[in-house]
Amino acid sequence: MKARPAKAPPIPAHPGVTVLEDEVVWDGRFPLQRVRFTYTRFDGSQSGELVWELWRRHAGVAVLPYDPVADAVALIEQFRLPALAAGLDPIMVECPAGLREPGETPEAVARRETLEETALRPDRFELICETMLMQGGCDETMHYYAARVRLPQPGEAGTHGLAAEHEETRVLVVPAEQAFAMLDDNRIRNVTAMVCLWWLRHHRARLRQEWA
Repeated sequence: MKARPAKAPPIPAHPGVTVLEDEVVWDGRFPLQRVRFTYTRFDGSQSGELVWELWRRHAGVAVLPYDPVADAVALIEQFRLPALAAGLDPIMVECPAGLREPGETPEAVARRETLEETALRPDRFELICETMLMQGGCDETMHYYAARVRLPQPGEAGTHGLAAEHEETRVLVVPAEQAFAMLDDNRIRNVTAMVCLWWLRHHRARLRQEWA
């Protein structure tokens, strides 16, 4: 019998939840489980039987590099196949981001991904929030950080990414007000960058005092 993949552990026990069947139906880079279960409803009654597919991606980290002196952020552009499948422009404007390896702290991931995808070296971090991206079908949790950096001139940012992963990220150095305008005009179409920029809009004045 094939051993259960470590990336797809069984659903943990929880009061009111009865797991009737839990099987791994795809064991790729990100496993897919099919879970048959019931749960206790708000009125105390038992729900009907449900069958959900669960995509196991675990934990990720996203970073908004911010230069309080230049009052500008570093965003990235990269090709995203799922965006193309959704009928959107596949070149997405995003924040640097990546997945956590076992035993790796969120801040360590933030530092690593910022360096890999922008060549910037943050010297200070502030946690924005911890949240879920797709609670209807995926277990991925995200830590969002703001990172203090010294940004290059707009024409000097270049492209980066891990060659071994065929990754290419183009860095955009954007003044904060321009980034907020992109947010308001819906030119940024992913929730990670949206959350980080909304947070920066609220905390920007404080960061310019504390981080400058």
